[in-house]
Amino acid sequence: MKISQSFEVARPLPAVWELFQDVPAVASCMPGAELTENKGDGLYAGRVGIKLGPFGASFEGEAQVTVDPASFVGRAEGRGVDKKGGSRSKLVMDYRLSEAGSATLVNIDADIQLAGPIAQFGRTGIITETANVLIGQFVKNVEARLSGEASDVPSQSNEISALKVAGMVVKSYFKRSGS
Repeated sequence: MKISQSFEVARPLPAVWELFQDVPAVASCMPGAELTENKGDGLYAGRVGIKLGPFGASFEGEAQVTVDPASFVGRAEGRGVDKKGGSRSKLVMDYRLSEAGSATLVNIDADIQLAGPIAQFGRTGIITETANVLIGQFVKNVEARLSGEASDVPSQSNEISALKVAGMVVKSYFKRSGS
């Protein structure tokens, strides 16, 4: 499954790039993500917890992060396993930052592979809608961190809430369809 997202962060490129180099800070901005260990040389261990309806998964794994400061691009390649539910995931995500006036444009292209029970959600399109909602929350958290409004984002539980995400997905769907 391929997901492409573009969004603007209301901060200048150097500030956003500096934040993106702080992998623990970026991980803390992503709902459901928790960085558990910096293994050095751009290799990190962590987990992502998600609940969709009656289904819950907690993926534990590793990600390799590489960056090219000259062109403001980076890549994260990771794998995770949900030991309880038997689902597996693989992610390759590329990001590019560029100036957009006084703001920064962030382009993300991700290739996500899901296997096991969670794969059924990829076929329904709920993963794409959920990604849209999570990116929106991620942008708010990044802007809060860069503005100094939040010292430890997010302050709420680090697990993605099924009801909260479902409500935001429904709102997002109706906004897009013009209803």
